[in-house]
Amino acid sequence: MMKHTVSWFELPASDMERAVQFYNTIFGIELKREDFGGVPHGIFERSEEEAVTGAVVFDPENKPSMTGTRLYLNAEGELDAVLGRVQGAGGKVLLPNTAIAVGRIGIIQDTEGNCVGLFSTQ
Repeated sequence: MMKHTVSWFELPASDMERAVQFYNTIFGIELKREDFGGVPHGIFERSEEEAVTGAVVFDPENKPSMTGTRLYLNAEGELDAVLGRVQGAGGKVLLPNTAIAVGRIGIIQDTEGNCVGLFSTQ
């Protein structure tokens, strides 16, 4: 049995510095910079050993997109604060804090053109 359905995610970036700064700003964190096989990564570090994580990635074979799979990043207990920093960081809020059956969501467009969801149970 799988512990998590998702084990790793990658958000494509056209401009790595801009993308890393965007996520650093909206979440108040510092993505860890790594290079894997010549591909720059800005990694969302996990706080728990079994937590799902991923990275912003500058890879010419993977382009930012508003369509396709939508990833929801954890904004637990801080959804309004995170949404409130999106525009100032260069992104767009596409769906404000909205109640759903299992919590609350918001949807943003990041500086790279990715459509990204935010989720909180509160």
